[in-house]
Amino acid sequence: MKYLISIVGPTGVGKTSLSIYLAKKYGADIISSDSRQMYRYMDIGTAKPNQKVLDAFPHHFINIMDPDEDYSAGRFEEDAEKLLKEIFEKKDVAVVVGGSTLYISALWHGFDEMPKVPAEIREGLNQELEEKGLEEMVKELYEVDPDTHFLVDKKNPMRVLRALEVYRATGKPISFYRKGEKKKETYYRHIKIGLKLDRNILYNRINHRVEQMAQKGLAEEVRKLLAMGYGPQHNAMQSIGYREMIPFVKGKTNFYSAVKLIQRNSRRYAKRQFNWYRRFPDITWFEAGKENEEEIGRWIDLRIS
Repeated sequence: MKYLISIVGPTGVGKTSLSIYLAKKYGADIISSDSRQMYRYMDIGTAKPNQKVLDAFPHHFINIMDPDEDYSAGRFEEDAEKLLKEIFEKKDVAVVVGGSTLYISALWHGFDEMPKVPAEIREGLNQELEEKGLEEMVKELYEVDPDTHFLVDKKNPMRVLRALEVYRATGKPISFYRKGEKKKETYYRHIKIGLKLDRNILYNRINHRVEQMAQKGLAEEVRKLLAMGYGPQHNAMQSIGYREMIPFVKGKTNFYSAVKLIQRNSRRYAKRQFNWYRRFPDITWFEAGKENEEEIGRWIDLRIS
């Protein structure tokens, strides 16, 4: 039997550490389902594993495209399934880890086909964004699709406009097309592990991690990306950490304010992630921490022996 171990949970909880432990324990490849670690040149703000770790353990879907390229959850599902077939020809266990709920949902349940949106609707929404501002667009999203409003990153204009354009094109909310709970038949068995922490502890860890990113040179990383021609018009640069640092690099705010904003938005993102994952009863939750990794490993052993 083949097994896919999924490690999920909020940002900053310690998923990478557990993935490395399990990869070493089972000789498994690691599949990243982080929609931002896929991009080259975006290392500090996406908290990529360091090069030593990448060299020591087989990783996939990290540094595979430039920040001006687009990649969808549907494409991830297709590419990941092809990769799993290759991995499972040689190995019995693979580990998938990352915080992108859409990518994980696509891999677990399949991806609902999204309707095509006429170019004029997309262009019209972009014009409205310039005229009305993001806050007004977020209000409209709440009126037409409260479910997506709850889950979406409301500071990311591309995510907000994507949801609105589907509604404008079809008269139905994007959540209608993203059921996300259908049964997907697979030849391998899923083992789904969730990591959790006390909220105060998690938020302190997130704040500390953002401070470390700032000290390691996040602002300089953003400055280099802008100099290479990558900017707010690209979806990758709307990621938390990058979109807040751009105004500082451009001299529109101070460094302290940018860091505090990244911390706040990261905490909010963590809350949305946890609320999304806890809907699924087949996730088994464990307290995060290196001291618990052996316990998690023993629990997995009982299910794959």
